[in-house]
Amino acid sequence: MMRVDDLMSRQVKTCVAEATLDKAAQLMWSNDCGALPVCAGADGAMRVVGMITDRDICMHALFQRKPLSDLQVADAMAKKLLSCRPGDPIDHAEELMRSGQVRRLPVIDEQGALAGLITLGDIAREAARERARPSKDVTATEVGDTLAAICASPPRPLAA
Repeated sequence: MMRVDDLMSRQVKTCVAEATLDKAAQLMWSNDCGALPVCAGADGAMRVVGMITDRDICMHALFQRKPLSDLQVADAMAKKLLSCRPGDPIDHAEELMRSGQVRRLPVIDEQGALAGLITLGDIAREAARERARPSKDVTATEVGDTLAAICASPPRPLAA
């Protein structure tokens, strides 16, 4: 069975909660990524405390009506952290992505330190590679189901 550590990226750019949004946006731009784990820890452990996406930055700046240099990552990041472990099966990571409607999961070790990042793109690329294999750990159907769940709009309350 394929595990998260078989597909995850180990070289992951991060930021700290005290950083300004312009610094986080520049880091994303320079590294061609749309999300950063937000880490803390003076002991060098780099414990993940949140995630920030390019969308988080845009929406926070829009509603605060301030320049990115005046806003902090801590105020825009997602604090409800969904994560997985390196030894988790891929289908567990997919289920977390579906239920949390996220495309990226930080991978953390037993101490809560960042070990890597797994994305829906990582899983989709594996599904494409596996098309030619007789036994498949990841199927295109599963990836499609996960993407559909991530993109689904939450139910809206009925107007009274």
